[in-house]
Amino acid sequence: MREFLNLPPDMLRQAGLSGSKRCAIADLATRLEAGSLCLSGVSRQTDQEIVSRLTEVHGIGPWTAQMFLLFKLGRLDILPAGDLGVQEGVRILDGLASRPGPAEIRARTNIWAPLRSIGTLAMWRLVDGTPTT
Repeated sequence: MREFLNLPPDMLRQAGLSGSKRCAIADLATRLEAGSLCLSGVSRQTDQEIVSRLTEVHGIGPWTAQMFLLFKLGRLDILPAGDLGVQEGVRILDGLASRPGPAEIRARTNIWAPLRSIGTLAMWRLVDGTPTT
């Protein structure tokens, strides 16, 4: 963490990090180093607790926190209802003329619980045209 915080901004820019990404990573590193955010034992917390804690970091929103839950912690019941790929996948799956919004997605996918992560992955594959079988 300290190593990242000591890197010159020009080096980070040359590595492809935008100003907002540099600020987000710096805020995360600062919080971790100061101990105001501790990821030790995070896997024992509820999904909502983790989302709440992570979204306190500048630049980390609900979608990013949900991706952490899905891909890093392997949680099985994560549904990023605001994700355009998920919305488009449900549109294709249900033969809808327009993409459903987050509230419609949540209502439509309640039946997928407690495995909404699997449904999320299937929706992304559907949009990509990749067979889900």
